Amino acid sequence: MLIGDDGIPPEFTVQDQWGGWVMLRLGDGWCAALDRNTMLCTIYEHRPNICRDYQMGESDCMGERSGLVA
Repeated sequence: MLIGDDGIPPEFTVQDQWGGWVMLRLGDGWCAALDRNTMLCTIYEHRPNICRDYQMGESDCMGERSGLVA
């Protein structure tokens, strides 16, 4: 869930069924801002606050990633 004015480019966001704004996920389940070749965030310096709570490689981050890997 995006909170406040995170300044995320609109092409990476979508309105959810409750009217809130979230990061868009593509058909593969991964965030639209993720570069599939490098597995790095393309908007890292301007990522939303919710993403800043997850430190790369931390157990919460790895748990999220493992849940999406096919």
